[in-house]
Amino acid sequence: MADETPQIAPPQATHQPPSTEEETGTPPPPPEPKSAPVTENEPPLATEPPFPIEEKLKEAVTVVEKETPLTLSPPEQPLTAEHVAATATATATPAPPISQPLASVLAAPQESESAKAPKEEAIEPEKSKKKVPESLISFKEESNKVSDLSDFERRSLEEFKLLVQEALNNRLFTSASPSETTNSPEEVSIWGVPLLKDDRSNVILLKFLRARDFKVKESFAMLKNTIQWRREFNVDELIKEDMGDDLEIVVFMRGQDKDGHPVCYNVYGEFQNKELYAKTFVDEEKRVKFLRWRIQFLERSIRKLDFNPGGINTIFQVSDLKNSPGPGKRELRVATKQALQILQDNYPEFVTKQVFINVPWWYLAFYKMISPFLTQRTKSKFVFAGPSKSAETLLKYIPPEQLPIQYGGLGVDFCECNPMFTADDLLTEITVKPATKQTVEIIVNEKCTIVWELRVVNWEVSYGAEYVPNERGYTVIIQKTKKMYPTDEPVVSNSFQIIELGKILLTIDNPTAKKKKFLYRFKVMPYED
Repeated sequence: MADETPQIAPPQATHQPPSTEEETGTPPPPPEPKSAPVTENEPPLATEPPFPIEEKLKEAVTVVEKETPLTLSPPEQPLTAEHVAATATATATPAPPISQPLASVLAAPQESESAKAPKEEAIEPEKSKKKVPESLISFKEESNKVSDLSDFERRSLEEFKLLVQEALNNRLFTSASPSETTNSPEEVSIWGVPLLKDDRSNVILLKFLRARDFKVKESFAMLKNTIQWRREFNVDELIKEDMGDDLEIVVFMRGQDKDGHPVCYNVYGEFQNKELYAKTFVDEEKRVKFLRWRIQFLERSIRKLDFNPGGINTIFQVSDLKNSPGPGKRELRVATKQALQILQDNYPEFVTKQVFINVPWWYLAFYKMISPFLTQRTKSKFVFAGPSKSAETLLKYIPPEQLPIQYGGLGVDFCECNPMFTADDLLTEITVKPATKQTVEIIVNEKCTIVWELRVVNWEVSYGAEYVPNERGYTVIIQKTKKMYPTDEPVVSNSFQIIELGKILLTIDNPTAKKKKFLYRFKVMPYED
């Protein structure tokens, strides 16, 4: 039997997650019994609990995680306390910490040619032996602070600002006739930011510069054309229109990535609904309406961004291709081409990462066809994942509590399925190695009620839960050990009222040859007689 080194939650009154994905830290020593407050390992207690005994509840539990070689037992047999004691070994690898901090439904905008695309890794989607490229290295956004720019970039920005100021002085951004002009400079705003009024304007101008490889004259021409297009399209009035909510299932914003970027989901498979497809694309009038709705959604999203030099001013984009209509849909092709042109010309540098999930086999040919027309900078932001890798890929970038349940996380916004938890309740991630058992012990020091939820991405493991009192020779089976399949409910929730002190054991048996991602969190609630 190997030595066991339990992982114990730090004796802090509040939970403070590490700031980077690589930080794990070393667990501090165990707290003194019944005196030092402790919290669980990663998931914090409720931020604002509705009961007056908050401090006492923080003393209620200690968390220990154990990883042991899997000893296979007869199917459906519960794990006993004796069995757990006999197989306990080394501590599991600590769960990866949770960092805290647009394009369109149809395509990502074209961007600068200056950056080189990283070497791409191949992954295998279902139904195909061919490889889909997956970016190995996350695109690193450049700083928008003037002090961080290179000398060349700083000079280009200053030259660009002089051209913009001259255009404002001469009212070149309007179509006013000479008789209508005045001596006062023109005032122009874009995405709610007045040009040359403050440092936010630098962020806007840098987007155009980067989209044109810091070629000042080309960047100025792009800016001028964008301002003209926005007036012709009447964008500032468009964002005020009520265009209905039929397409909110197709495109929606939900949560943030690990760096704080808002995440936009584009669910192409919804267009398999023939009625929705016809309502959206069947003729030119409907396609124009869809395009206006998509621009409205994009504009409203952009105006929520922070254009200060150190702020979040880009969006993390997820495109779900599951059941997506193929390239044979002519109407969709036409709408795609229209949207792509508008985005390339008028929305530079608004995507920090473009992740395609549930990539079907036919997308290989499509990507190969459009790849020569995309810049290296744009392609460096692309990540592709086949159906079996989609959840794992998203969890690399998005915290589990922010990722919607349907995509492999425990995000419950706009969902009433887990009312006890919100996105503010952080959770723990554990990698369960092949042929191993992972046990989470919640050691209870006070009478209380423990509420928990968990999932294993793609399941194919066995899950069980039991309660072992300290001074009794019996075990309470909370959840009989059960084989969980991908078709089962993705999230398991349960609770248990603690009358006699002891420990709750949550166990995951992974008999497969693949490592599994195990996510869990829990809350301590007051004991009720």
